Amino acid sequence: MSFSIGPYTIDAPVLLAPMAGITDLPLRQAARHWGAALTYSEMLTSQTDLWTSNKSKTRLPQSEDPLPRPVQIAGYDAKMLADAAMACEQLGAGMIDINMGCPAKKVCKRAAGSALLQDEALVEDILNTVVNAVSVPVTLKTRTGWSTEAKNGLRIAEIAEQAGIQALTVHGRTRACKFSGQAEYDTIAEIVAKVAMPVIANGDIGTPEQAEAVLKQTGAAAVMIGRSALGQPWIFQQIREYLDATIPSKTQSGIQSGIASSTFSLLSTPSLKVQFETMTTHLEGIHQLYGDLQGMRIARKHMGWYLERMDDSGVQRKDFNSLQSTEAQSEFIQQLATQEPVNRMMAA
Repeated sequence: MSFSIGPYTIDAPVLLAPMAGITDLPLRQAARHWGAALTYSEMLTSQTDLWTSNKSKTRLPQSEDPLPRPVQIAGYDAKMLADAAMACEQLGAGMIDINMGCPAKKVCKRAAGSALLQDEALVEDILNTVVNAVSVPVTLKTRTGWSTEAKNGLRIAEIAEQAGIQALTVHGRTRACKFSGQAEYDTIAEIVAKVAMPVIANGDIGTPEQAEAVLKQTGAAAVMIGRSALGQPWIFQQIREYLDATIPSKTQSGIQSGIASSTFSLLSTPSLKVQFETMTTHLEGIHQLYGDLQGMRIARKHMGWYLERMDDSGVQRKDFNSLQSTEAQSEFIQQLATQEPVNRMMAA
């Protein structure tokens, strides 16, 4: 179930979504280890004069990321976005993604992100300008529209394809909906039917079963996983294995595997030992990238997601967040990994 974006072959229909303040290098490495076919960087401002900050430096293209090394940029000015795209290409990005889907107030109040959907002429200008400025593929992440009364996702898709955008990710909600309500997969299906470029479905995909259902309902080339990957990067492998087993391949002559969907997720969940190995590697990556003080703070967020899934009481996460050094954080995870499962929950 591979597909292409420009010269790049994406070997599986499951991708990691770009999430500001979240999809940093260590998380991308964890996601790729567990089967994400493509991992996008965090959203980067188009104001290149701000890239000297420590925060922005970690969001720039990283040599540790394999090509196509997609970087997402956000802004409201066509020239600024084009300049940012060119700078990212010079730094090693093999793909540029433009954000027109972020519903956050701090982004929309600057007329960026999903706020751009209100101005189709500006969308067209931005896309044409950026596409013409770089030699690498340009992709777009968007929503179904600004509001339920102004649902112009189909028109945005047409504009994008005419501008030379080579793949389109659609979050199945309007900006006004943010993350509430059910995702509009029917709208995504309409977009898929209208354009020839690959369309990637995003929104409310948290299990292998949901990924399969969305792919079938929409006809999308892939699904993009965001919040559901936090604390369980192995979800990418689970989805890949499930799709391989349930979606007929050319060699299966249309006969599906008999795997029971109700038991698949449980069977393919890695052992606690493997989960802790992933956490340890992830934690080491955070400390190495950010250093002691910042790394300790950022680790609380990422390790917290793992711990929350292991212990829904939240006690383990609270204990981890009280630690005051990177060494203490590493020791906490190591000690937790050596406890018996029952004792681990009781100790919390």
